[in-house]
Amino acid sequence: MEDEELFGRASVVPRIQELPFGSKAKVAFMFLTRGPIHLAPLWEMFFKGNEGLYSIYIHTDPLFEGLWPETSVFHGRRIPSKNVEWGKISMIDAERRLIANALLDFSNVRFVLLSESCIPLFNFTTVHSYLTNTNQSFVSSWDDPRKIGRGRYNPRMYPEINISDWRKGSQWFEVTRELATEIVSDKKFYSIFRDHCNKPCYSDEHYIPTLVNILFSAQNSNRSVSWVYWAKDGPHPERFTRQAISEEFLNQVRFGTNCTYNDNATTICHLFARKFVPNTLQPLMQIAPRLLGFNS
Repeated sequence: MEDEELFGRASVVPRIQELPFGSKAKVAFMFLTRGPIHLAPLWEMFFKGNEGLYSIYIHTDPLFEGLWPETSVFHGRRIPSKNVEWGKISMIDAERRLIANALLDFSNVRFVLLSESCIPLFNFTTVHSYLTNTNQSFVSSWDDPRKIGRGRYNPRMYPEINISDWRKGSQWFEVTRELATEIVSDKKFYSIFRDHCNKPCYSDEHYIPTLVNILFSAQNSNRSVSWVYWAKDGPHPERFTRQAISEEFLNQVRFGTNCTYNDNATTICHLFARKFVPNTLQPLMQIAPRLLGFNS
């Protein structure tokens, strides 16, 4: 199925979160990866025992030939993919492809974008409850006056997108079904970004944050639920190796931020974290059952 047909089908499915009779609310976990998910065993532990409450979709490099065993929750979850180039509109195409596939399942009510370097910070029950018991989306979207913010705005986007509408934010979002449908059905703003967002403009940092600001600002929490650490200025955040993994470090990530959830103050602001390299798997697997409450 070509993208246009896929997006068209996804756009006509119900936007509201009314489930078919007898169905349970599911969270769609959408993995945008280059190849293998090296931390898959950790995610297997996370998903274990929660069948029927989640869906998994994986967009990889089309040349990736790896397979997951039939016993894995990732088996058979790859969607038809195309080549993705960092910072270009093809990244947005991949995200929309993942969302559209997930929208075809009426039971999916929340949609979270993850990478192969992401880890869960809480057990499945906590994550599922957190996401399905709010009407807010979690998209970071802010007005950055610097060169790497407003400086990337292209005046050719005017008048459909004014510089006062322009926003920057994290690529790693979590959205409601209504917003997910808007993202795949949008043609107006997508075409503007396709035609006028070129380096130093990066669509993955600006398209969805700007779209949300224009159309869904009241329904957005204006923060991401995926934690990342920017140690210094640059195009990429800090990477974590096995030496960084400890209960103290993970608890700081889990509870070291203040935010609001359903208008109440909380320190549970991030449900996932990145970027964790493959050699963090062993210490994470040792800590997760005890600290995160995973089923072993």
